Amino acid sequence: MRYNKDSKEVNYPITLLKGVVLSFSATLVLIVLMSIILTYSNLSEGVIPVINSIIMILSIALGSIYMSLKVNKKGWLNGAVVGLLYIIILIIIGSIFIDTFKLDSFILLRSVISIITGIVGGMIGINLR
Repeated sequence: MRYNKDSKEVNYPITLLKGVVLSFSATLVLIVLMSIILTYSNLSEGVIPVINSIIMILSIALGSIYMSLKVNKKGWLNGAVVGLLYIIILIIIGSIFIDTFKLDSFILLRSVISIITGIVGGMIGINLR
C-alpha cells in the first residue's frame, strides 16, 4: 500500500490495472472512431499506421496521467510501467492472434515509444496536481 499526499490509501496494483484498462479503453474508442472516419471519408488507407501510432501514444499518455494522479509519486516511473504493460499486452495479443507475428525492430521501436510516452504522461500527471 502506498499513500499520496492527501493521506488516502492507494492500492498500487489496482491503480496500475485501472491505468492500463483506461489506456486500452481509449485505444478501443479511438480505433472505432478512426474506422468510422476512414469509412465515410476520402482518407487513404496509407494513413492507418500513422493514426495507429497516434492512438497508441494518446492512450498510453492518458493511462499514465491517470496513474500519476492517483499515486502522486514517481510519475515518470509509474508512467513507464503503464507504457511497458500496455506494449507487453499488445505483444501477447499479437502473438496469439497473428500467425505471422514476430518480434522485430518495429516492435522494439514501438516498445521504446510506449515507455517514453508513459514517462512523459507520468510527468504530466504529477505536474497536474
